[in-house]
Amino acid sequence: MSKLFLVGDVGGTNTNLALAKHDQSGIHLVRKARFSTQQEKSLLAPVERFLEAAREQGFVDIIDFCCISGAGPVQPDESIQLTNAPWSIQASELSSVLKIPVKLINDFTALSYAVTLLDYRDTDAVTQLPHPDGSLYEPRDGIMLVIGAGTGLGVGFVDRIGNNIVAFPSEGGHSEMPCFDDLSHAVHRWLSNKYGYSAGAELVISGQGIANIFEFVCSDEFRVQMLTSDYAVSHAALTTGLSETAKHILALPRPEWPANIALHAENDVFCTLAMELFGRLYALKAANLASIFLPAGGIWLAGGISSKNEAWLLKNARFMRWFEKNYAPHIRQFLAHTPVLIVKNYDISLLGAAVAALQLSAHD
Repeated sequence: MSKLFLVGDVGGTNTNLALAKHDQSGIHLVRKARFSTQQEKSLLAPVERFLEAAREQGFVDIIDFCCISGAGPVQPDESIQLTNAPWSIQASELSSVLKIPVKLINDFTALSYAVTLLDYRDTDAVTQLPHPDGSLYEPRDGIMLVIGAGTGLGVGFVDRIGNNIVAFPSEGGHSEMPCFDDLSHAVHRWLSNKYGYSAGAELVISGQGIANIFEFVCSDEFRVQMLTSDYAVSHAALTTGLSETAKHILALPRPEWPANIALHAENDVFCTLAMELFGRLYALKAANLASIFLPAGGIWLAGGISSKNEAWLLKNARFMRWFEKNYAPHIRQFLAHTPVLIVKNYDISLLGAAVAALQLSAHD
């Protein structure tokens, strides 16, 4: 018997909604739409517009269950206060209007469910990052670690043994920032002074993190003496004043900074340095988490930043060279054999919510 689910993925930037059908052939998204999280005041309004548009186009099937993933921890009252948006999601509010059961899950719990559907050999959906020596390794049964730099930094993990799948929520994006040199320590001090607390990973490994790093390297706090030779950027260009590109980016609304910084990563020294430090911190954080979870099933880099900057992360093994750094020889050996993959399927969060809906509705 087939089932129809209303599923959603609510992040700091976008709110994605879909109708997902489960039948003998699997789970399929039959209708989807995207809304701006920042322009909405709650989830209810876009849900109502989405369903009204579906009805106007003749979609009359009865929805059995609703599962919404949100960027934030699920509270005991089945609510999520979004970490990068000014409103919350209330399961009771949605359920009373939709007249169906509603379940909320963390966004990276949804992604953790979703990566179990992916075939690491499907190059349309996944890119595996070669290790510096060119080697590639097959994900095995066990822990699959999901890390995603987007508007914020999300972390989740799922334990897969055959067909048995258990996903777990996490707030690992708010753990410690992996400082490793004078520049990263200086950025950490600057951010810690700004926020009044020791700066966490999300403040440098995310869209807002790219903006934060860029602001620092463009500020009077930055000194070229903080750089080691392996940054391979022009000290002269950094000390003769801000480039026209940097000035242009700084004049834009801050939410537009990350995409423009990435766009100019190859041709502007300030953008290059910001993206280089971001990439190293991202890799080191992934390695830190790998030493905790020992993910035999691989590390799956989700979130829009990884997929949009795939070429940057791949070039000269930029990500993987730093991923394999650790003071302990046995951890370096483990990291050197751990598969790391970029998730390119933009529907992955919705599919994860649909997988969760299928499991949760069976127990409702």
